[in-house]
Amino acid sequence: MEVMDLLRERKSVRTFLDKKIDDDVKDLLYEAAFEAPTAGCQMFYSIIEVKDERKKEVLAKACDSQMWLTKAPLVLVFVADNRRWNDLYRAYGLKPREPRLGDLWLALSDANIAAENMVIAAESLGLGSCYIGDVIERHEIVKDLLELPDEVVPACMLVIGYPDAKAKDRSKPRRFAKGYIVHQDAYHIQSAADHKKYYEGHFIKTDKEIDYKDTLKKFMEFKYESDFSKEMSRSARLYFAPFLKDE
Repeated sequence: MEVMDLLRERKSVRTFLDKKIDDDVKDLLYEAAFEAPTAGCQMFYSIIEVKDERKKEVLAKACDSQMWLTKAPLVLVFVADNRRWNDLYRAYGLKPREPRLGDLWLALSDANIAAENMVIAAESLGLGSCYIGDVIERHEIVKDLLELPDEVVPACMLVIGYPDAKAKDRSKPRRFAKGYIVHQDAYHIQSAADHKKYYEGHFIKTDKEIDYKDTLKKFMEFKYESDFSKEMSRSARLYFAPFLKDE
């Protein structure tokens, strides 16, 4: 498939065939991740492949009890790794400073870019994938389970497998129009009328009348105002704390 076709057709997959991913295919996925753009060619990330079934269950429960992810043949946690380089420096007798917020920001970008490279490679290989952002939640559980030092922070989790018929048939959610997302030269604060135009134009038109305000209110309560969103912020604050020490 052409790259643009892959991007258009790729969607989150949450139901998988009971089919193992061969090691040679898995190696291609890792290769794709490693070829991603990276700050200073430093690859400020590590990937934890979770094979232990008990750990998968604990992760699934910590991620808002999404137990379906335990059925995925491949479960990967991409972590922003500000530990490896400093350990390398110290191995040669050097004395690096402690990592700070800017270092973490770069590492989070590196980790997520590498994950997206893997997602597209997976699609090209007939595999389906799903990002699990909830791995940022439950700081104490995830940190302990994956034995993360203070300098290592979860960026995202990917579950990968061969999609079943249900996953293949599911329609991909529509994306917002270009005019709502792309700005020229500076950030443009849009008017209330513009917001409504783009939001309402986002829906596929049917004979059924849509109460746009009610639909948006329910979405806000389900996502932005949810308990899991508040928990994510609590855990993020704990993960970020070691990087906020004075220089």
